[in-house]
Amino acid sequence: MKYVMEAKNISKSFGEVHALDDITLQLEEQEILALVGDNGAGKSTLIKILAGALQKDSGEIYIDGKQIEIENPMHARKLGIEVVYQDLSLINYLNVFQNLFLAREIHKGFGFMKVLDKKGMERQSIEKLDELGIKIQNTKTWVSKLSGGQRQSVAVAKAVMFGKKIIFLDEPTAALGVKESKHVLEIVKKLKTQGVSIIIITHNMEHAFAVADRFFVIRLGRMVGVKKRSETDIDEIVKMITGGVFVRN
Repeated sequence: MKYVMEAKNISKSFGEVHALDDITLQLEEQEILALVGDNGAGKSTLIKILAGALQKDSGEIYIDGKQIEIENPMHARKLGIEVVYQDLSLINYLNVFQNLFLAREIHKGFGFMKVLDKKGMERQSIEKLDELGIKIQNTKTWVSKLSGGQRQSVAVAKAVMFGKKIIFLDEPTAALGVKESKHVLEIVKKLKTQGVSIIIITHNMEHAFAVADRFFVIRLGRMVGVKKRSETDIDEIVKMITGGVFVRN
């Protein structure tokens, strides 16, 4: 089995608090892996380590079979890793295409005379949104004017805009209505068909079962077990999360 990312024996403490204890996780190519656990289980700590926002105390991280020390979030992005956090990190008073190209703006001109290629950025933005099935009537619209589902969709599009191959999604359907949640989940599944490997953090088990290939359950900083969607159900995963069952696969 080839893993696009593998974390081996990851541990992290904050003083006397052991946030992660010997966690080993594998992400397969073109897979959606649901990372689930109760509040304080260590999900966010693990994702921050894999995204370079925190440094592990011990353990190893591999990308495409090569051991890597992820130095910081910028280094993670260069390795093809992107995170869509719950707060989305969008700028409300920039428009859609400006957000998509933030810090990656396209310039045109000759010699020392460079200007922003707004038309080029807008054209590429429209193409990427169409490719993902994201309906934005006008990419010149301020992000502050978009619905919650549209904002989440733009954040996901931004994450994959520049060829990212690994995406972490932190509660992508939180605070969204039924229709908007369904649309965001459809985008997640479409990313998989385009070759992206995804780790999704969610407390919504119905949403997790709608998209995930496997479930990785952690509790109190330790791995409880890993289950394929076809071999489990919501009741079992909930019991694993709450301590009612322990499965080490």
